[in-house]
Amino acid sequence: MLKPQPTATRELVSLDGIWNFALGSHDDKIDIACTQPLSPELQVPVPASYNDIFVDPKIRDHVGWVYYQRAVRVPRGWHGEKYFIRVDAATHHGRVFVNSNFVTEHSGGYTPFEADITHLVAAGEEFCLTIAVSNVLTMDTIPPGRVETLANGKRKQQYQHDFYNYAGLARSVWLYCVPQVYIRDVTVVTDLADTSGTTGIVEYQVITSETLPHARIRVSLFDEEGHIVAQSSGPQNRLQVESAHLWQPGAAYLYQLQIELLHDDSCDKVLDIYTIPTGIRSIKVSGMQFLLNGTPFYFTGFGKHEDSAIRGKGYDPAYMVHDFQLMKWLGANSFRTSHYPYAEEVLEYADRHGIVVIDETAAVGLNLAIVAGIHGTKAPPTFSPETINDKTQDAHKQALKELIARDKNHPCVVLWMIANEPASGEEGAIKYFEPLVKLTRELDPSRPICFANMAFNPVNRDLISDMFDVLCLNRYFGWYKHTGDLDMAEEALHDELSGWQRKFDKPIIITEYGADSLAGLHAVMDVPWSEEYQSRMLEMCHRVHDRVEAVIGEHVWNFADFQTTSQIFRVDGNKKGVFTRDRKPKAAARVLRERWNKAY
Repeated sequence: MLKPQPTATRELVSLDGIWNFALGSHDDKIDIACTQPLSPELQVPVPASYNDIFVDPKIRDHVGWVYYQRAVRVPRGWHGEKYFIRVDAATHHGRVFVNSNFVTEHSGGYTPFEADITHLVAAGEEFCLTIAVSNVLTMDTIPPGRVETLANGKRKQQYQHDFYNYAGLARSVWLYCVPQVYIRDVTVVTDLADTSGTTGIVEYQVITSETLPHARIRVSLFDEEGHIVAQSSGPQNRLQVESAHLWQPGAAYLYQLQIELLHDDSCDKVLDIYTIPTGIRSIKVSGMQFLLNGTPFYFTGFGKHEDSAIRGKGYDPAYMVHDFQLMKWLGANSFRTSHYPYAEEVLEYADRHGIVVIDETAAVGLNLAIVAGIHGTKAPPTFSPETINDKTQDAHKQALKELIARDKNHPCVVLWMIANEPASGEEGAIKYFEPLVKLTRELDPSRPICFANMAFNPVNRDLISDMFDVLCLNRYFGWYKHTGDLDMAEEALHDELSGWQRKFDKPIIITEYGADSLAGLHAVMDVPWSEEYQSRMLEMCHRVHDRVEAVIGEHVWNFADFQTTSQIFRVDGNKKGVFTRDRKPKAAARVLRERWNKAY
């Protein structure tokens, strides 16, 4: 799905700002009265999660629908154009109404959806836009969950992931227009023509709203100085760029692939135009190496979260830029979009600044043993008709389709991560994941794929790692196991990583490792929760990483402290951040800065 952009043939209007707001029902029913004017008594900003905006537990803990509403005017200059409402994300289920007309709905809280409203509103007219958003998670959704009705009648959302279930319109909402005949989608795949790395290849495929003659599609590739370096025509072709400037980690170079739809075969009148920022680079997994432009690449960085005080998961460009600056200060070259697709603006920034990204679906919590283990109860089977089932798999497939459709053209994205910590050792795992792996490879053969394995499914228990290109391991030796005994932890971590290397002979990225630490707690000895212990645990892991040849990357968990649901073992959230939630460095940040700035 192409992100709206202003061009000579397209315009867009941001609908961000203050919207009227109201709580809705607790079931799947939408009250049609929500499409009538809502009282401005409650108002909420967009983009932002609504949970922490108000000082009201009824709103923060609400399970079910909420309503957002505002007046919107279609510019009168859009007469004769098609115009759409686009919602960048509605967590987790969105329904859109224009006046009292239902126009579209979407399941999945982190990818965009849109609807053509041309037939409902004339250019120049004002209309009432209502977006209903539900935060409910079930066993049929990605991520999964269940709603529990307590003895007092209160509904509580239960889920299997360790981050707060922030909800609402956390990303932008747009009104945009396109011509009657327009560019619907573009796919760009780049590579290098030879091992010398001097000739770049840009393959493209254009899909238009109507079938057009070959000559009416013109494609031009511009360099950063605005010079055309290659041209072609037709909906599909291959461009070759001599002496190409490659997109490199830390040294991004972006060409601009411009697609034009022409009025007819002999006239240069442009019907539609769209531009794709394009980084020429190659990706290949070879043996135990991950090759970026033919050179072995070592991942340094973090698992992160879209999480900040008050805004929750609301997209905030100030926080985003500051986070990237902190990663640069540390020497990080990459991050993982744990545990869902981030706002597309984050990937655009990574494209521009040469930061490598592992892009992840919201498939977290596909492992019922984790929560059961925390509470000391017996876990039901993860894969069954009553738990993770065929409907869950269908939602997972749709999530993969939407992730790849949105992010396929970003050069920063080098790996698709299709799940985090699933029950990969349980019966049913192969049947569940085989179709997902097949689908991902069909949707994008150009990138390798991975999933994040957790400690309950070690090398002798895991059933699905042979399907994947890169092994991603989340390991907490020294924290959840061998707590406080770093000597034992170091030996155990080395033994396990060596076992994965022997069995699979594939690259290994440690996609989570770390320890909780309370900022300001200091200790001479190895005291868990102290800043010193967090630092020493990271140093222990690094010694092991350097001794295991297959390890080609390390992503610390987590970049910053983040909010979780209320639990007695989480004091105001998860404290595994190298930075506090307001981005103050802990002692561990210095450990990473010293290592990453000199070694990689």
